[in-house]
Amino acid sequence: MPLTDPARREDRMIAETVCSAVAVAGLGIAAVTAYRKRFLAAARLAAYSLVPLGLVMTGAVEWAAETAFSPTAWAGFGVLGAAWLLFLTTRAVERRGGGTRKERRAARAAKRDAVAPAASAPSLGPSNRPAARPTAEPRAAQPKDDFSDIEAILKKHGI
Repeated sequence: MPLTDPARREDRMIAETVCSAVAVAGLGIAAVTAYRKRFLAAARLAAYSLVPLGLVMTGAVEWAAETAFSPTAWAGFGVLGAAWLLFLTTRAVERRGGGTRKERRAARAAKRDAVAPAASAPSLGPSNRPAARPTAEPRAAQPKDDFSDIEAILKKHGI
């Protein structure tokens, strides 16, 4: 319906008046806050107060007023809500392991085939380094105040 309908024009004017009043009241509160030397909070309040005024000036309030008082728009929101619920329900069923028998069978087969038969072989191929041989006799315990290892490291780095 065009906006020439008097009832729709009145709804739009009420919405614009409310938004403008909210903006003026917010700016007044921001001025009082600034007077109390709380400039950061005053600037934040002013920013929030200017949002409804900007919405009125861009025509968003007119669109919202038309949508809010339209039974067709509310039916559309209901259809969107039903679609959203169906989407969430199907996702929940899918995560619980639902689906067709063929999909479940394919998933089980994929889990069985996931382990490679040569999994114990090195993944990067044969190494050029000789294998480390374990020593038969354990190393003798070094005294705690022996700093020969540390000295060797320091000499290696030229310190």
